[in-house]
Amino acid sequence: MPQETHRIGQGIGAAVPKLYWEDFTPGQVCEYGAYEVTADEIKAFAAEFDPQPMHLDEEAARASMIGGLCASGWHSCAIMMRIIADGFVLDTASMGATGCGEVKWLAPVRPGDRLRVRMHVLDRRRSKSRPEMGFVNVRLDMLNAADARVMTVTPHFMIECRPASSGGAEARP
Repeated sequence: MPQETHRIGQGIGAAVPKLYWEDFTPGQVCEYGAYEVTADEIKAFAAEFDPQPMHLDEEAARASMIGGLCASGWHSCAIMMRIIADGFVLDTASMGATGCGEVKWLAPVRPGDRLRVRMHVLDRRRSKSRPEMGFVNVRLDMLNAADARVMTVTPHFMIECRPASSGGAEARP
């Protein structure tokens, strides 16, 4: 299946969702982003939510096992959420998520990193108890400019099924 590439901000402000459960097919791969990380935002997030030295102070970070300033893993999660929200979630008939199977932080996110997210649709199923919705399981890999995976997450999305009155035309995420 060919890879589709999308850019941040493409679906913001859409009045009617363009993507429904039927538009996510196992094996599908899409990319979203990019987002450039700054030292100031790393420090601001850390000061508010994760005040560890490697996220707050460049000298202390250089002396740590990380070897330099890096984003908190939770900051990396928030960045990923921003990328996918702008990339497809805000243009989807999203009904939330039931959770994540795993979150793995694989490499430090550094100031100046230009991040993007590659989504692999793993599987989907229609809800047995709520036929108007389905579940879509994906793996989200956040990559830096060198194509190194810095984080991976496996969320379980709940997405509305396409209304019968829409004519059945399918869009692609």
